[in-house]
Amino acid sequence: MCGLAGLLRPRNDLDHEHLLALAGSMGDALRHRGPDDDGVWADPQTGIALAHRRLSILDLSPLGHQPMASADGRYVIAYNGEIYNFAELREQLLNLGRGFRGHSDTEVLLAAVVEWGVEAAIARCNGMFAIALWDRDRSELWLARDRVGKKPLYYGWAGDTLVFGSELKALWRHPQFDNGVDRNALALLLRYDYVPSPHCIHTDTFKIMPGALLRLDAATVAAGAAAHDPTRDQQRYWQAGERMAAAIAQPFDGDIDAAEDRLDDLLRDAVGLRMVADVPVGVFLSGGTDSSVVTSLMQALSAKPVQSFTIGFEGSHHDEAPLALEVARHLGTAHTELYVSGADALAVVPRLPAMFDEPFADASQVPTALVCKLARSLVTVALSGDGGDELFFGYKRYERALRNLRLLQRVPLPLRGWLAKAAQGHGEASRAGGFAAFAAEMGARGIGDVYRNRIVRWRFPEAAIPGAKLPPTLYDLADPLAGQGTPADAMMLADYSVYLPDDLLCKVDRASMAVGLEARAPLLDTNIAEFAWSLPLSYKRGESGSKHLLKRVLKRYLPDAMVDRGKRGFGAPVSQWLRGDLHDWAEALLDPQRLRAQGYFDAELVGGLWRSFVAGEKRWHTHLWNVLMFQAWHEHWREQRNLAGDAMARNSHGEGGL
Repeated sequence: MCGLAGLLRPRNDLDHEHLLALAGSMGDALRHRGPDDDGVWADPQTGIALAHRRLSILDLSPLGHQPMASADGRYVIAYNGEIYNFAELREQLLNLGRGFRGHSDTEVLLAAVVEWGVEAAIARCNGMFAIALWDRDRSELWLARDRVGKKPLYYGWAGDTLVFGSELKALWRHPQFDNGVDRNALALLLRYDYVPSPHCIHTDTFKIMPGALLRLDAATVAAGAAAHDPTRDQQRYWQAGERMAAAIAQPFDGDIDAAEDRLDDLLRDAVGLRMVADVPVGVFLSGGTDSSVVTSLMQALSAKPVQSFTIGFEGSHHDEAPLALEVARHLGTAHTELYVSGADALAVVPRLPAMFDEPFADASQVPTALVCKLARSLVTVALSGDGGDELFFGYKRYERALRNLRLLQRVPLPLRGWLAKAAQGHGEASRAGGFAAFAAEMGARGIGDVYRNRIVRWRFPEAAIPGAKLPPTLYDLADPLAGQGTPADAMMLADYSVYLPDDLLCKVDRASMAVGLEARAPLLDTNIAEFAWSLPLSYKRGESGSKHLLKRVLKRYLPDAMVDRGKRGFGAPVSQWLRGDLHDWAEALLDPQRLRAQGYFDAELVGGLWRSFVAGEKRWHTHLWNVLMFQAWHEHWREQRNLAGDAMARNSHGEGGL
């Protein structure tokens, strides 16, 4: 796995040396993503510069060095990711007369672009990737991201220059990047715990959406951010909603036994592809269904014990380590577990802003960071079970939302309207349960509204952020699937399209890349996703509860007793932390004078929630955690800007640097 960065100056006035230095500085900010090698390339005539940091996984030789030029010299690429079907594509290209110097998937991707064109080549790729590709013939920059959004890619304007990179810290290195906080994106953070793509916490800055391509040239860059609309200008080469609708229209026509056989085959293929590496490969094992499926198939496909990793929590009734150990012993993996204390977990919190760059408030980021660090001590690649819940009806909140929808439909419309109006004056109290929560549900137009009420933190984040307007997401639609499937399908689509890439995959990417570990998620193979979407709900929600078909496959490898047990999750005791060791830290970040001076939050509203929480009156810890994550991030960001300013000052006085 790797990191990429770069810039495009439509009216370039920098020579080759300075362009290389500027891009190199941006790339150096991503050293943790690629500690094995680095490279820069620039063309002062067009103002383009690319930087790359390499974590060597395939073809460890210098022939995998990036930025890499195509054999005909037309294209130059900086690429972060893995093309899992690269061997198949390589064989096709060899048959078409293409030759190769090395064995890297980067060289295969470039040859595919030369042979089939950018859009067609990317559409053929089964993998996880973020790509910056410069077309020297047309002087065009292509930015692209994989179908589900495993790998991140930010871009934005620093003055009149376009800057882009795997993480925001690369963009921060550009001396003109001092873009402020986007209050609308901050409102999204408060609502969801993360900032959904294409939005970004900074103004004039965006994310490439999953399954999207963006083509830029000097004219579009010169027009600036004001002329750019990411939802219009990013082209979707693959869209989950369209693919789900197509799968529903052509459902799987076999019985559940045939579906079990098919899923087992697809899982074996997906896991096998993701075990290909020239470095040690392991697996995250929690003991739950998803990670146990992946671990079972890895071990079935491996001639030696697979390295598995689990984090345990001292004194926690949510500890999954004993379950994982039981699975590991049965499968015969080489298992490593580490029990951590509350102090160990809390030691991660100060590092979160630097790890994530963009404020991020899913508190399971803490145990994720710990298990990634553990795995990196023995392997360079680790497989995960991400995606099982979103594809196979795994969350309990799905059941609760369907129950609430049924109740809602039984209430007469006039009464529903009256109750919804009565709930309007309760504000955030409607999130805390009781009559206010029940009444607020009455205003739902469909499953989309019902489900959104199950997942949001702040229901009215604009009230806490003066001047903010909440941008719409897929969760704001009455039916995210527009009537083309069941309410259950609609919920799973919304989570797959928004929560999965912008929360879960973001969390794993930043936590793993912070220690130079590549994480791969076989359940998110496109073939598995589209197969899952073709299945009736009864195959996912059966007599064994949620993820029925996935559990049937797992019972081929594990005893029933290890499969039929409840989901515990991978969380963190935030409420306990804020009442204990993190109290003083939180108190300082939420100081009313500090909040007023910054001007982002309504100090009285936020302060009231803090006082209520400390007094034990309400459980506002989730509301407060995302405010605290922004506050901690803001402090870190300003520190980084001050450091960049000092570097600029030294340079202006001839003291070196850029």
